[in-house]
Parts: sequence; C-alpha cells; structure tokens
Amino acid sequence: MSSAATLEKAPVRSATKRAGPAASRRDRWSRRAPLLPALVFAIVVTQVPFLVTLYLSTLSWNALRPGSRDFVGLSNYGTVLSDGRLRAALLNTVVLTASSVVVSVLLGLGLAILLDRKFPGRGIVRTLLITPFLVMPMAAALLWKHAIYNPSYGLINGVLGGDTDWVSNYPMVAVVATLVWQWTPFMMLIILAGLQSQSLETLEAARVDGASAWQTFLHVTLPYLRPYLELSALLGSIYLVQTFDAVFTITQGGPGTATTNLPYEIYLTTFRKFEYGEAAAAGVVVVIGTIVVATFALRVISGLFRMEVQR
Repeated sequence: MSSAATLEKAPVRSATKRAGPAASRRDRWSRRAPLLPALVFAIVVTQVPFLVTLYLSTLSWNALRPGSRDFVGLSNYGTVLSDGRLRAALLNTVVLTASSVVVSVLLGLGLAILLDRKFPGRGIVRTLLITPFLVMPMAAALLWKHAIYNPSYGLINGVLGGDTDWVSNYPMVAVVATLVWQWTPFMMLIILAGLQSQSLETLEAARVDGASAWQTFLHVTLPYLRPYLELSALLGSIYLVQTFDAVFTITQGGPGTATTNLPYEIYLTTFRKFEYGEAAAAGVVVVIGTIVVATFALRVISGLFRMEVQR
C-alpha cells in the first residue's frame, strides 16, 4: 500500500519540480513587466541621445559650413584635450566643483550638528535652512547677482560700504558662494540623517569612559559619519560638475575665461563657434567624468546599505 502511494506521488513531485522554475520565471516577469515601459522610456530619453552624441563627436561639422560633415574619428577628442580654452575650462571646472563641495560639506556638517540638538524652534530653523536648496538655480543666480553682488544697491556693499564690483573683481568666489548657499542644505540633510542614526548607547559609553564632547566627536562621531560625508561629497560633485546656470547668469564665463567651466565652454563651442563635433566630444568627456564619480557614489551607497543591514 505504501509503495503504491509512493509511486503515485512521485510523478506529482517531478511535475512540481518541472513546473517550479517555469512558475518562478513567470512570477519574476510578472513583477518586471510593469517596469518595462519606464525602462524603454529611460533608454529612449537618455541612451539614444548619448549614442547620437557619440556619433556627432566623430564628425567635423560646423554649422557655418552646412555642406561639410566629414568623418574624423577621434580627432575631436584630441582637440578637446589639447585646446587651451578647453584645458582652462577643465581646470576651472575642477576648482569650481572642489571648492564648492568642500565648503558646502563643512558648513553642512556644522549645521547638521546644530540641528541634531534640541532647542526651541528647531523645526522652523530646519525649514529655513533647507529653503535655498528648493530655489531654482537660475533664480538663485539672479538673486545673488542683483541683490547681493550689485555694486550700487547690493547687500554686501550696503553693509560694508564702498562700491566694490564683486563679480568683476572676484568672479570665481562669486560663483562658488552662490553654489555653496544653494548646496549646503543638501549636504546638511545627508549628514543629519547620519547623525540621527548614530547609536545613543555608543555615545553614552564614550561619556561614561570620560571622553569630552570634542573627543567623542573626533573619535566616535566623525568616523561614523565618514560614509555620509563621502556620499554627500560625491553626489554634490556629480551635480556641481554640470553647473551652467550660475556661470551663465552671474559671470558668463568672465572676465575673460576666469570662470568658464566645461558646460559653459560646450555652450560657447556650440552656439558661438558652431563646432558641433567638438562640442559633442567635450560633452562625452564630461559624461565620462560624471560616470567615474557616480561609480564611487554607488559604492558608498551600497556600503551604507550593508552597514544598515548589519545593524
């Protein structure tokens, strides 16, 4: 009797095993199918234009010579890397991005430490500190150019006196200050999230061991915040390396090429020199640099996720 039952159940088990992988595949595809339209849309909107840009970067195409579109291979990339203006734009991009990120992270760290403490009106202060990040970049640039830097009626000269033309005399500082004002809240939010996720038991143990507030911050809090600091710096770099609004609005790359970064130089190459091939090659260089930074950012994010899971 038992052997007969076993023989009857055996085909059922084998059929279940055969149907298992197929059912599992169907389940996976049933979960993925609703995402396919979004995936197709993302590919069409992002990857197709990038492939077109790669193709254009291999052409010698000037709008002033509409009948001439010669294939030049990687020659445009050689021009981008050897042209004096583009090298200066690359250096300005590094200086602009690095200085804005470093100052924003340091200010964001200080503000996050302040907001991590309880005090009356903390919610209102937090809202006010976040506000600059919500302002449109072009509007923020216009605000700083006219309300802050204007030599006749700007806030700085109104407080300090004099008629200093801050944009002309300190163009890079003017652009960096605007970007720092706008991006410090972003850094602050990421670091504040790290502070509020820190274990209170660890801080209490440091106090019990006799550590001062500065020693606790230096040896306990700061090492714990390292992934959050790295994440804020990397994400800020990804966005700030593409800065165009502030440069175009406040200085237009000047005086001379003092603040001309790569995005603005690409704009000039396209709409002033009409060299579409060179502009496309410069755009590809910017994208590659952004991808390199984004790769490190993704590694930091995955590390944070692993740390949260282990906790």
